[in-house]
Amino acid sequence: MYSGGCCLHFSCSFTCNFLIFMKPKKSFTIEYSNLVECIATKCGISEAFNPVYQPDVTPPEFVEFNAFWDTGAMRSVISTEVVRILGLLPVGQAKVYHTNGVSIVKTYLIDILLPNAIEFSTVLVTEGILGDTDVLIGMDIISKGDFAVTGSNGKTKFSFQVPSTHDIDFSECN
Repeated sequence: MYSGGCCLHFSCSFTCNFLIFMKPKKSFTIEYSNLVECIATKCGISEAFNPVYQPDVTPPEFVEFNAFWDTGAMRSVISTEVVRILGLLPVGQAKVYHTNGVSIVKTYLIDILLPNAIEFSTVLVTEGILGDTDVLIGMDIISKGDFAVTGSNGKTKFSFQVPSTHDIDFSECN
């Protein structure tokens, strides 16, 4: 297992495809009153559910957790507490590279509900010791949309939307 500070960086050696169930375009923006070092939001987590394969089953309820967004993490991570609260069963293991070395950790399939009802279904995540948060949103999620962080006027503003529709290039502003 591994632990880290606010924004943990790791990579893992597995691949996963997941589904995105959402309306055509959804987005959210969070503005902080000052400059922040970590982007934090609430998110909902549930056991993975695919209505195509489970048409007569009621979807599990999402449980709200705290999440940090980490562009240095290739994959998303959930804490042992999330696993315990949801009663998740592992689907495998993965080798992860992190600030404290290399570990073999359990993997789980989950659904993630972000602000403004942006839902990612059947996401393969690893279990880890996250310290000050329950969920780490990694590039497996972030790369599916447009992600922007600005620090104008001494305030951090964070925006995310899916699907990706923008090509942002600040060098064009010079």
